[in-house]
Amino acid sequence: MSEIPFPKGELMKGKRGLVMGVANKNSIAWGIAQQLVAQGAELAFSYIPAMESRVKSLAETIGVDFFVEADVMSDDDMDAAFAEIKNKWGTIDFLVHSIAFTDKDALKGSFVENTTRQNFKDTMDVSAFSFVDAARRSAELMPNGGAMITLTYLGSERTVPNYNVMGVAKATLEASMRYVARDLGPKGIRVNAISAGPMKTLAMAGITGGRQLMSTGRDWSLLKQDTSIEGVAGAALYLLSDLGFSCAGEVLHVDAGFHAVAVPDSVAHKE
Repeated sequence: MSEIPFPKGELMKGKRGLVMGVANKNSIAWGIAQQLVAQGAELAFSYIPAMESRVKSLAETIGVDFFVEADVMSDDDMDAAFAEIKNKWGTIDFLVHSIAFTDKDALKGSFVENTTRQNFKDTMDVSAFSFVDAARRSAELMPNGGAMITLTYLGSERTVPNYNVMGVAKATLEASMRYVARDLGPKGIRVNAISAGPMKTLAMAGITGGRQLMSTGRDWSLLKQDTSIEGVAGAALYLLSDLGFSCAGEVLHVDAGFHAVAVPDSVAHKE
């Protein structure tokens, strides 16, 4: 097993949960998974066939050997995946949802011109409804309460060049998260989202101008820093552990303070 580069402890000791959305070693979901394991959590990873070998190879490095195949656009796949989790564990304590997808051609230029009806539907299905569906299924395995998080981005609140339909999907995801939080809150299930700043992920690589987005995020941020996976994983640990006991329906920005800036100092200093 490789050395996990995250603080170790027992905040998640005795807790089990599902992590959805690991694509490679740069995935936000992978950073969160490492932090959870470092704090004693027991994990299951979902995967799609195209990612199976990659996900399993990574998981082995942190001692995880429980995997479920789950295409979030297939009810049959989701039925089978959650049945397998129930059969093995009976109950779970948390869900990490970090899944989004759209046609690469939609992530450039004009939102109006490059958004097709079918891609709009598919983007909403994978990037927003998948959380609602996974939350409903996970809640059935949380009779004693639990916690869920999903990953979003500032493009849900403000226009971002080339983010286009994905920004609309993230806005839908955030609204869905609040309604899920309302419905599941009385059952003792806390539901929140993390709005992470630009990072070197597979998703960011698919956006035209993604590298420039990262540079701007650093230069305009209050901390003058890139968003770090350690920061995002730490926020996830807070929301999923008992430390976040009274937090629900929240979109927690982890972007070095970029979201708080209306006009950067560099603009004012050009006078």
